[in-house]
Amino acid sequence: MKIAWKSILTSGLVLSSTLSAAAFAEKLPGDGITVQPVQSTVAEETFQTLIVNKAMEALGYTVEPTKEVDYNVAYTSVAEGDATYHAVYWSPLHDGKFQKAGGDKAFFVGGDYISGAAQGYLIDKKTAEKYNITNIGQLKDPKLAKLFDADGDGKADLTGCNPGWGCEAVTNHQNKAYGLSDTVEINQGKYAALMADTISRYKAGKSILYYTWTPYWVSGVLVPGKDVVWLEVPFSSLPGDRSDIDTTLPNGKNYGFQMNTMKIIANKKFADENPAAAKLFTIMKLSINDVSAENMMMRQGANSEKDIEAHADGWIKAHQKLFNSWIEEAKKAAK
Repeated sequence: MKIAWKSILTSGLVLSSTLSAAAFAEKLPGDGITVQPVQSTVAEETFQTLIVNKAMEALGYTVEPTKEVDYNVAYTSVAEGDATYHAVYWSPLHDGKFQKAGGDKAFFVGGDYISGAAQGYLIDKKTAEKYNITNIGQLKDPKLAKLFDADGDGKADLTGCNPGWGCEAVTNHQNKAYGLSDTVEINQGKYAALMADTISRYKAGKSILYYTWTPYWVSGVLVPGKDVVWLEVPFSSLPGDRSDIDTTLPNGKNYGFQMNTMKIIANKKFADENPAAAKLFTIMKLSINDVSAENMMMRQGANSEKDIEAHADGWIKAHQKLFNSWIEEAKKAAK
C-alpha cells in the first residue's frame, strides 16, 4: 500500500511538474515584440498610460519606457510607426490633430478608455454671486472684466492652457467669437505653474478666471459649486471643421466645449498584426474619478516616477479581477 501511494504521489508530482512547465511555456501574444508608448508632457496623463503599459506587459509585449512628447508629435509618431500607441487621444478635442496625422488610414482607434471629461471656464463663487456673473460673455463689460485683472492693464486675466494644446485653439477662437478680445487677455505658458499662481490669488481673496478640464487635480483644490462655478458661453462656437457643432449638454447648459472621451490609439499596421493588443485597447475602461483621485495624490506630493508607478500598481491590485479579464479576453482574440 505504501509503495502504491508513493508511486501515485511520484506520478502526481511528475504530472504537476509537466503541467507547470506547460503553463510556464505558454506563448503569449506579445512574446518577442517590442512596443513604444508615447504620451504628452502632462504628468497627470502618466497614470492611465502606465496601466495600459502594464496590461501590454501581461500580454507578453516588451514595453519600452514611455516617451514624453508634444501632442502633435505623439500623433505623428504613432501614425508613422515611430511609436506604437498613445493612450490619451482626447476625442473630439484632438480630432484635428488625429486627421492631420492620417486619420483612420494611419490609426487604429480603441474604445472609450475614459469617459465624461468636461472642460470650460470658471470663476470664483464669491465674485460670481456678488456680481451675478453666469456667462463669460458678460465680461465684454469692461467693469466686470476689470474684476479679474491681475496685472493692472484693465483686462481680465484668463488662465489658459499650454500653447499647442487642443484647448488653445478653442479658447483663442472663442475669445474673438464672443467679442472679448478688448476686455479679456488669455495667459498661456506652463499650465500647472499658471494655475498655482491662480490658486494663490484665490487664497488671497482675489477674483479668478481660468480654463480647466477634468480629470485633473485643479477641481479637487478649487471645487466647482463650493469654491468656483462654471461659466456658460453666449452660444456654441468651435474652430475649424467643428464650427457647426452644438456644445449644449443634455442638462441644457452650454460651457463651450463638447464632452470628451479619452481613447487609446495605435499604429494601424501594428494593430492589424496584433489582434490581442487591438482587443485590449478596445475593452479597457478606467473611471474618470479614479484618475482624478490619482491626480490629487500627485498634487499632494506623491508625484515622483516611483509614486505614480505605485499608484498604477495599486489600482491594478484593487481591480485585479477586472484587469485579468482584459488580459484573458485579449489573449482569445489572438487565437
